[in-house]
Amino acid sequence: MGMSVTISAATDRDAEQILKLQYLCYQSEAALYDDYSIEPLTQTFDELRAEMRDGCVVVARLGDEVVGSVRGAVDADGVGSIDKLIVHPRMQRHGLGSRLLAAVEERLTAEHAVTRFRLLTGHRSEGNLRLYRSRGYAQVGTEEVSRRLSLITLEKDATAQKYVASA
Repeated sequence: MGMSVTISAATDRDAEQILKLQYLCYQSEAALYDDYSIEPLTQTFDELRAEMRDGCVVVARLGDEVVGSVRGAVDADGVGSIDKLIVHPRMQRHGLGSRLLAAVEERLTAEHAVTRFRLLTGHRSEGNLRLYRSRGYAQVGTEEVSRRLSLITLEKDATAQKYVASA
């Protein structure tokens, strides 16, 4: 018997599962950069709850299990920041990351006057870069964080998306 993955707004009850999934998913990123002190691996439960309270958090569920998540927030300038897009390793490469990204973009646009979307990823994170580029994001900057890590900033115009959605 197969189940389909549903995508919806996260609830307070999802926080523990999100944090555990985040810890699992960021192990490969930490290994890629040989840095296990990255923020997604050190974030506390209370910090996650604050993000959930102050921003937009979307989850993918397979039955009762959270198998993916993404977070977003909009600043005063209308820039929607997207962060911590995660998909359980056994669920990757099936379009779930794209679905989550589209869902958070849609929710942020519906609730705020978003002009641009922005996200960051590490320079060695080829899978992430491929996904973001396939969803219309383009590199707009690079910041060297350490000898091992440069963060790539990618953006896309949110107003073009609104036009396409309303056409």
